[in-house]
Amino acid sequence: MRKFADRDFEPEINVDLTEEDDEDFDADSDAPLIPPGKHLQIAVVGRPNAGKSTLINKILDEDRLLTGPEAGITRDAISVRTNWMGTEMRIFDTAGIRKKAKVQEKLEKLSVADGLRAVKFAEVVVVLLDVNSSFEQQDLRIADLAEREGRAVVIAINKWDLEGNKQARLREVREKFERLLPQLRGAPMVMVSALTGKGLDRLNEAILKAYGTWNKRISTSRLNHWLVGMLEQHPPPAPGGRRIRLRYVTQVKSRPPSFVVMCSHPDLLPTSYTRYLVNGLREVFDMPGTPIRLFMRSQSDKNPYKNKKDKKITKLNKHKEGRWQGKYK
Repeated sequence: MRKFADRDFEPEINVDLTEEDDEDFDADSDAPLIPPGKHLQIAVVGRPNAGKSTLINKILDEDRLLTGPEAGITRDAISVRTNWMGTEMRIFDTAGIRKKAKVQEKLEKLSVADGLRAVKFAEVVVVLLDVNSSFEQQDLRIADLAEREGRAVVIAINKWDLEGNKQARLREVREKFERLLPQLRGAPMVMVSALTGKGLDRLNEAILKAYGTWNKRISTSRLNHWLVGMLEQHPPPAPGGRRIRLRYVTQVKSRPPSFVVMCSHPDLLPTSYTRYLVNGLREVFDMPGTPIRLFMRSQSDKNPYKNKKDKKITKLNKHKEGRWQGKYK
């Protein structure tokens, strides 16, 4: 089984992002998490017959979506609006996503593409797994897709009511989660039963928690205080004797949290050090499991004389410059 621990992680450098005002990133803001009149967008994705439609029907408390023991009943991404435990939500039910090699019919290809679009438009993605076959290769691909799209991710293990030895299976599932999806380490994982409704209250809490972390905003002063500590604990390397200076860091956007570090020689900063900074952000500012985007920007980008050519001194303008560098004949 392929593991995603060795997935390439390359920092983006010299990006052009518009920094928002520090007032917009007030961590103590009293603004509501979900603005009035807005719906929290949730996509429920997974392999065929994982119980996605049954789960949504139990949330709605009515048989709105067609379900059955056969796999592949859902063909289109269907959205339903509901007030779930006091939160207005729009939930997308998607078709089961199989391995690409097994998708042959044109209708199934369209259904899978529809589900992938739902992931891109969602704010929180619930990856629903079957407890009897959890964290298979296709499950890992689906979860990794949601993370690469920058969405808040919640892992839900369905059919928990059918499991006999719950404690042993829980330890096994957690070990697989941490080992096979390191990029989502710390993301909420909830055991549910779509048939009986057990665990749905914890799923609701996990979705709201993941959404809150995904929207997290940190002031520039707190970030730079954190950066000083990280540099003191582990200074950046000096490849070829060229010292890399990290000047300051600021948050440029949320959803997902994205940060820019102003530094010298961003192209020389190794991937391992960027990963060290990302892990530090997760730990210090309590952002487990959420995608974090960290960009390195060169200080010379703001230098107005960066691309300015040296002025050539000739016989015609030597009196303006006060000197002439030509050769007398």
